[in-house]
Amino acid sequence: MISDRYGDKKSPLEIERAPSLNALRCFAVAARFENFTHAAEALCLTHGAVSRAVRALEDELGVKLFERRSRRVFLTLEGKALARAVDEGLAVIHQATETLRASARQPRPLVLSCEPTLLMRWLLPRWPDFQARYPQARIHLVAGGGAFSARDGIDLAIRRNDFDWPEGWQAERLFPEKVGPVCRPDKAREWFLSEGRISPHAPSLHTHTRPQAWHEWEQASGQTCPSGPALFFDHFYFSLQAAVVGLGVAVGPWQLVRDDIDGGMLVAPQGFVNDGSGYYLLSLSASPVAGVGHELCEWLREIARQG
Repeated sequence: MISDRYGDKKSPLEIERAPSLNALRCFAVAARFENFTHAAEALCLTHGAVSRAVRALEDELGVKLFERRSRRVFLTLEGKALARAVDEGLAVIHQATETLRASARQPRPLVLSCEPTLLMRWLLPRWPDFQARYPQARIHLVAGGGAFSARDGIDLAIRRNDFDWPEGWQAERLFPEKVGPVCRPDKAREWFLSEGRISPHAPSLHTHTRPQAWHEWEQASGQTCPSGPALFFDHFYFSLQAAVVGLGVAVGPWQLVRDDIDGGMLVAPQGFVNDGSGYYLLSLSASPVAGVGHELCEWLREIARQG
C-alpha cells in the first residue's frame, strides 16, 4: 500500500518528477531568442547541447515546445506558456538570491558581462592592469552574449550592437568594429595575392555564432570572399584559433586579433575596415555607476581609446 504522502504536491516523489533546472534554463534562453545558436552563445554552450536539452525537456513533458522550420525555431503555444512560467520562476529565484546577498555582511561583487570572444581575447589580457590599479575592487567577470535583463544580476555589460538593447539600459560606445582577413604569417604568401588581395582559392573559416562575418567584410571592403574550402565552427573564438594554427583565413575583428598580430601569430595583409557596428558599454540608466563601478567604467574607456 502506498502512503498518502506520495500524493502530496510537495512530496519527494513530486520533486523528483520536476524537469532539471539546467534543461529549463536552456529552454528559457532559447525561448527568449527563438534561436538555438544565439542561446548557445549566451550560455557558453554548443548548439548541440542546447538542442539536446530542449529535446529532452520536450520528451519528458510529452509536448513540442518549438516548431522547427527551415533551420529556424518558433515557440508553440505550449512553449510560450512554459516560457512565461519559467521566466516567472527564475525571477522569483533571482529575487530570493538577491535578498540573501543583500543580507550578507560582504557586499556582492560587481558583475561585468562581456561577449565571450571579446572577454577572452581583449579584456582578460588587459585585466591585470585593472587589478594592479584597484587591488581592493571585487569584480565578477561573466561571459555572455546577446540579450539580457536586470534580473540576470548584471551591473555592466559589453555588447556588440547586433541586437536591440534591453529596456532601461543606457549605451556608450567603446570602439567601432573593424574587420579584416587574418591568417598565420607563413600562410600569407599562399593565400594572398602579390597585391595583398585574398586569393579566391584560399580556405575560409566560418562560425555559427557570427555567420554573416564574411558577408559583412565583403560589403564593407568592396572585395569578394574566397570560394575555396570552408570550415565551420560553433563559436567565433574557435575560428580565430583555427587561423592561428594555420587552418585557413578568418575574418578577424581588430580588437580580437591585435594581440596575436603584435605577437607575430597572425597577419592581416589587407588591413581592417569599419563594418558599421561597434562595441558598447551598457549600464542601468536608473542606477548611476559609482564607486568601483565608476572606476571600472573609466578604465574601460581608457583601454578602449588605446585601440
